Amino acid sequence: MADETRPQGQSEGRPAPAGRGGGPGGPRRGKRQYFRKKKVCRFCADRVDFIDYKKADMLQGFIQERGKILPRRMTGTCSRHQRWLMVAIKRARNIAMLPFAAEF
Repeated sequence: MADETRPQGQSEGRPAPAGRGGGPGGPRRGKRQYFRKKKVCRFCADRVDFIDYKKADMLQGFIQERGKILPRRMTGTCSRHQRWLMVAIKRARNIAMLPFAAEF
């Protein structure tokens, strides 16, 4: 008769594990789920076929203040466009449209 009052899955000697949702404390509260928004490649969205190295103002958004190229995980660009972007930034640096490093 005591078996009918006990929740299913619990044995007599062990209590249910705490903090796993169905434990004695109930579901975990206070912790908010953080869902990262999937970044979309700006060039794919605009259907860009060629990244022009002469558009320095557009390329400026993909380099840091110190002159480093931002990685894909920060900008959200796809691998194909990141490679094109890297080539365009390096070309713009060589003709002095973008800085190689920050000015101190």
